Amino acid sequence: MLQVLHNPRCGKSRNCLAFLKESQKEFEIINYLENPLSTEEIKTLLKKLNYKPIELVRQKETIWKENFKGKSITDDAIIDALAKFPILIERPIVVDGEKAIIGREIQKLNDFI
Repeated sequence: MLQVLHNPRCGKSRNCLAFLKESQKEFEIINYLENPLSTEEIKTLLKKLNYKPIELVRQKETIWKENFKGKSITDDAIIDALAKFPILIERPIVVDGEKAIIGREIQKLNDFI
């Protein structure tokens, strides 16, 4: 079953869910803001996405700009920041077993599922 890391306040995330409902694929919604991912879960997610930690960061978020932008920061420190401030995680993320995708573009999401 697919898993969707979802932020209900995000339009792209809501569009992703609407698309998945139409596709009639079974999926589980994970509200990662209410149930933040651990650093180990983020590391696993990064492997599934084949992303470097910085690629998962929403760099326009105020928290990022005020606390991290322009600083020399290690991958582990980025992962710690994502765990501490889950709003920094790109969304929505659709996970299917050992692979995952950022589901912002419906065509890419369609190809993925």
